[in-house]
Amino acid sequence: MKPRIRYLDGLEVEGINDLGETLIKVNRSAAVVKGGRRFSFSALSVTGDKKGIVGYGFGKSRQVPGAIDKAARDGRKHLMRVPLTKSNTIPHEVEAWYCGSMVRLIPASPGTGIIACPSVRAVCEMSGIKDILSKCYGSTNPVNLVKASLVALSYLRTSEQVAQLRGVQI
Repeated sequence: MKPRIRYLDGLEVEGINDLGETLIKVNRSAAVVKGGRRFSFSALSVTGDKKGIVGYGFGKSRQVPGAIDKAARDGRKHLMRVPLTKSNTIPHEVEAWYCGSMVRLIPASPGTGIIACPSVRAVCEMSGIKDILSKCYGSTNPVNLVKASLVALSYLRTSEQVAQLRGVQI
């Protein structure tokens, strides 16, 4: 089953002006041609407002600055909303797979900080999560880890959403 991420609509995203970007990885690839090697670059970045909105972007170009700009623009197209608690952590434990990478996110008490690998840490920081524990299993490819953490964050539900789905009063 392919994971489904609910992205925000373009109309809702236009009102967000204070988005920041974090560059996670720049990758160089080479193609051997007649005159030698031709290099191209790909960049992975995470975009967010640190208040519950986060997304990722991936861009490719012949120069590094062009790849970074494309990744930042692509990140603004793939935004999603993350439900946070009052203590800036996640409501419940969640785990998700993407390709060969699995990410488990566990809520933590205030003062713990973000205990995560660099890729998952960037996603948590840009989404506004202050206290979280995480563990990565399988592949440590940064692209797959970012996508797995976004899939895991898309599985989160608040207590109000669960009560509404079950048809009970809180």
